[in-house]
Amino acid sequence: MTTANATPAPAKAPAPKKDAKGNGVLSTLANNSKQYGIVGALIVIVLVFQFLTDGVLLKPNSFVSLIQQNAYVIILAIGMVMVIIATHIDLSVGSIVAFVGGVCAILMERQGVNWMLAILISLLVGLVIGCWQGFWVAYVGIPGFITTLAGMLIFRGLATVIVGESVPVTSPEFRGIARNYLPNILGWWGPFDGLTIVVGIICIALYAWSLLRRRAKVAKAGLNPEPMALTVTKIVIATLLIGFVTYLLALSGNATQGGIPIMLVILAVLVFIYNFILTKTVFGRHVYAVGGNRKAAILSDINTKRVDFTLFVHMGFLSAVAAVCVLSRLASATAQAGMEFEMDAIAACFIGGTAVTGGVGTIPGAVVGALVMGVINQGLSIMGVDTAIVKTIKGLVLLGAVAVDIMTKRKKS
Repeated sequence: MTTANATPAPAKAPAPKKDAKGNGVLSTLANNSKQYGIVGALIVIVLVFQFLTDGVLLKPNSFVSLIQQNAYVIILAIGMVMVIIATHIDLSVGSIVAFVGGVCAILMERQGVNWMLAILISLLVGLVIGCWQGFWVAYVGIPGFITTLAGMLIFRGLATVIVGESVPVTSPEFRGIARNYLPNILGWWGPFDGLTIVVGIICIALYAWSLLRRRAKVAKAGLNPEPMALTVTKIVIATLLIGFVTYLLALSGNATQGGIPIMLVILAVLVFIYNFILTKTVFGRHVYAVGGNRKAAILSDINTKRVDFTLFVHMGFLSAVAAVCVLSRLASATAQAGMEFEMDAIAACFIGGTAVTGGVGTIPGAVVGALVMGVINQGLSIMGVDTAIVKTIKGLVLLGAVAVDIMTKRKKS
């Protein structure tokens, strides 16, 4: 006989939720086929050009050159992917690169400003330009396409006025940003740079730790984590890729310096910071919300105007960073600098899986897309292909990437 105040039996812990399609390796791969497909396409393109260039593409110094010459695409793509996720576009970044680069060169060469102070002022100019364009988009309501089209004309014209023919840069410290390497503080381990090897090992360890930690978090939340076999496969593949890149970097350089280029450090810092902003902050969540459904975002009390304004401020800042890097590499400011940079950045985003309609996209995906563009540029340049043909091939790659994205969405719907 039971009593009224008997202690009820403890409830059983809820069983982990199961994926309707199963949680096997094949189903997980199928669900993430788009992400893996982009990385796979990059690997295939690299292998194709490695064969077509008779192994020149992946020689240590050629690999470093690939990073240094195409850093601007990655930097601009970082900002562009956020802008596109929020359903905007920025056509002015190439002109801003020319204008800010001209300002930086004039400050150093004609005004005698210290190179570090000149960089700081240039970044502030980029922020002001971002505020200018963000104001028209967010608070006046002019579409981003029109605002930045006007900006493309305005800043290209201003660059022509202030720069004239060209302004050579003579500061060895400034020019070293795009050409030099981190100090060889651990010495040479045979033909290899010791610091590069240590950093490569740390990167492998951090990647493995992050995957295992994420898997443990998912399991702790009562959800089904990805199969351990897939996690191990990812770690093995990443170890091979990072190890190979470490090998190339550790062998790069010359008799006096080599290893990790300063430009690669700048790229790594920017990718880490902006990926954190987009995936781990309230602002990042608001960007996806605005891009997914602007009306719903407004009803959810998200300040969409502030989001739009902030996006263009970030884009202006990153355009200024790209301007400094391009000026350092070219060692001369010209009014024609940055031509078609906006097209490369936009193409990198779409190739990297950013949705044309907004709301979908990642910074790592945009970086992979930028690397695809960079490998195509570098590979065709090594082969001596005419510039017109290079543009044609890049256009076909972009068209194919967007077509695949659209067809994939149709199949899912």
